[in-house]
Amino acid sequence: MTIEEPEFRRVLGHWPTGVAVVTARAAEGGPRGLTANAITSVSLDPLLVLVCVALEAETHAAIEATGGFAINVLPADAERLARRFADDGRGDKFDGLSHRTEVTGAPILDAALAWLDCRMHGAHEGGDHTIFVGEVLAGDAQDGEPLLFYRGGYGRVVR
Repeated sequence: MTIEEPEFRRVLGHWPTGVAVVTARAAEGGPRGLTANAITSVSLDPLLVLVCVALEAETHAAIEATGGFAINVLPADAERLARRFADDGRGDKFDGLSHRTEVTGAPILDAALAWLDCRMHGAHEGGDHTIFVGEVLAGDAQDGEPLLFYRGGYGRVVR
């Protein structure tokens, strides 16, 4: 049986994921970012993670140009922030948003539950996305619960 895109999305929607904002500094210096859930650890030696970014995303071009990116894991109360960075039509997604930089110059969101600052280790074609593998240079986390994405909606961890 062949599976089409809508069914593929429906089936994979049954896999709950965390929600993060992947950020980078554009070649001309402006911050870029997008909401993502295609993120995972890859290796402990060296410390590697991967993110999958759509080819047409502004953040894709920024990662390619600068060779660095940050993963900002969102806390449970950050659904509005997730939606803000998921909106491709929004102008400056960073307007009024508190952030800083660490090693690579990629924005670290002050609201992040956890963050990783990464230098490009490799890039691999993945259909309409690029799989960026990053070497983790810095990171931190604080206590709290993560924002989750499941079946097209946001949720929280229930303990």
